[in-house]
Amino acid sequence: MKSIRTAAAKIMGIAFATVVLVCGATASKANGKEKKVEEARSENQVSIEYANSVDNSVTFRVAFENPTAQKFTLIVKDDAGDIIYKGQFADAHFNKTVKLMKEDSEIHPRFIIRTGNQEIEKAFVVNSNTKVVEDVVVTKL
Repeated sequence: MKSIRTAAAKIMGIAFATVVLVCGATASKANGKEKKVEEARSENQVSIEYANSVDNSVTFRVAFENPTAQKFTLIVKDDAGDIIYKGQFADAHFNKTVKLMKEDSEIHPRFIIRTGNQEIEKAFVVNSNTKVVEDVVVTKL
């Protein structure tokens, strides 16, 4: 009787260990499928264009093609590098008009789109003659 109990206990222990191993392997595969693959972003997915200058403001059009609708941050910095606008979005086809106040005769706004560990930066120089110069920087952190 004692040997039957011992044998039954061993079988139950082996069955329990097998269930734990199978469940653990299944959970690992499920977690692997749930992880989102971060897509590399390129400069041609971002379009930032000077639209116009009216009175003491300058308007830019920002567009970002984000086919996976991954969460991203749009940051606008002023001449001193201070953040003057920051917003988070997850649009697949993002379009936004950004209006900046122009207090000096020349401004140097920088637009940054940050997704995960990548960022695309476009810098502009706008002077009182409405001449615009664009400088593009793409970085991967």
